[in-house]
Amino acid sequence: MKLFIAGLPFDMDNRDLQEMFELYGTVYSAKVIMDRESGKSKGFGFVEFAKQSEAQEAMQLLNGKSIYGQQITVKPAEDRR
Repeated sequence: MKLFIAGLPFDMDNRDLQEMFELYGTVYSAKVIMDRESGKSKGFGFVEFAKQSEAQEAMQLLNGKSIYGQQITVKPAEDRR
């Protein structure tokens, strides 16, 4: 299951994001989305879990929490159309 995470601190990188979510299960991938021109974080990213139950637990426990002073939103990622 893939999660969308918004409100990330701008200095967070892929490794930081993965480490934060690995506390809740096996993470296949963690990606902070970067601006192509500036190379800086856009403040959101995606995390993919091995098990749906682990992703749901992470979503319930982290949605609305403050990370480095920023409130994050964690929800299921929507498929691109």
